[in-house]
Amino acid sequence: MYPLFEVPLVGGPILIALIAVFHILPCHLATGAFWITYFIERKAYNENRPDLLEFLKKYTLFILIFCFVTGSITGVGIWFASSVTAPRAISGLIHNYVWGWATEWVFFIIEIVTIYIYYYTFEKISPKAHMRIGLIYAMAAWTSMVIITGILAFMMTPGKWPVTGGFFDGFFNQTYWPQLLTRTALMFVIGGIFGLVVAPFVTNSSARETVTKTAAKWVVGGAVFTALFATWYFYRIPQSARELIISGYPYLKLMGFVAIGSLALVTLFALVWALPKPLSLNPIASIVMVIVLFAGIGGFESIREIVRRPYLIPDYMYSNQIIGHDMPAKGVKAESELINKEGFLKYAKFVPQGLREINEKNFMDAGRIISKYQCMSCHTFSPDGRLSIQKLLNSAGMSAPEDVADLLDSLGDYPYMPPFMGTEVEKRATAAYLAKLASPDAEVDPKWVVNGE
Repeated sequence: MYPLFEVPLVGGPILIALIAVFHILPCHLATGAFWITYFIERKAYNENRPDLLEFLKKYTLFILIFCFVTGSITGVGIWFASSVTAPRAISGLIHNYVWGWATEWVFFIIEIVTIYIYYYTFEKISPKAHMRIGLIYAMAAWTSMVIITGILAFMMTPGKWPVTGGFFDGFFNQTYWPQLLTRTALMFVIGGIFGLVVAPFVTNSSARETVTKTAAKWVVGGAVFTALFATWYFYRIPQSARELIISGYPYLKLMGFVAIGSLALVTLFALVWALPKPLSLNPIASIVMVIVLFAGIGGFESIREIVRRPYLIPDYMYSNQIIGHDMPAKGVKAESELINKEGFLKYAKFVPQGLREINEKNFMDAGRIISKYQCMSCHTFSPDGRLSIQKLLNSAGMSAPEDVADLLDSLGDYPYMPPFMGTEVEKRATAAYLAKLASPDAEVDPKWVVNGE
């Protein structure tokens, strides 16, 4: 186990999620926008409408600045936040998909080169050559999505990988195609909405009307296919995940409402305002729709992250980064049995001196270390934090360490929580620390912790 990285109040997973959700906006925009750009540029040359080029120049410059600045910064942010929050999971992904990422980076370099060439060669080279450069960019960007989606899908459903350890057995799993097509449709929605942000700044009214209607049509069409493919995606995730969503877990219900509602609202915006009244479109309203889309993406990604619990890599690594299943194909043994037999504190590498063996003086410190290693992947340890352990225990009326120990015994029965792992003494030490954390007045008998008496 690596050293702990604790993020106060929100927790590490939310930190990653906030960066990742914002990262999706510029990345999906960079992927979808140039298909719209190629379509409009082709229309401009085929119909002899040079007035449309004003929009293309402004739209391309916006993509270049917004996507390749914010996208690059948040991309690095995801890698950093993930590496310090879930280093073992990132290590597992890299060991399996390093060549996938390497291939994706090749196409990313193609994106960077071609978008600069495309922008700085407007009306300087032949229309055919210019459109070809734009098409190369669009295909390279989408190919990046094709590769990254395989790794994202693997994190939800690893397919046959836990048995075979094969690259493609994990890559082309049961949720790969529906997730790829959902994201492909969504990238057109995002590209269209950002087109509606730029369109009002086109000076020629005829060009403004054309690009506004075109962008709105891409929004509506993309939204329809997003809904269809997302439904297919829903029925391809594991049954346990579907049951967790349907069962009415309040947070999942809220996130589902946000995701569906945002897509509906954006579609309604395009149908009711942008299409019938293109010249009256207000860029502020379009920016509001971008914020609505951001919230919807957050809802979708939140659901995707939660329903793969209690795992970071299903059937392999739990959310607390403990390997819970044997994987003979990779020569990996489950750590859970060893931890339950020998103790978590003996197994973990970064444990302060004097805490390997629990006694009547150090059991509180030992319980703190164990609980943070095993619970911090989802919970926070401050009263006002997200999924605060104090709040959860107080709401359940648990202030006695014996009650908390019983709760730890039952963790594996919850569909989204890994079982507690450690010896009985470690379980009681953890229960004692959590009970004291939730209720400072709680009475803890050191002999009960150490000897079970």
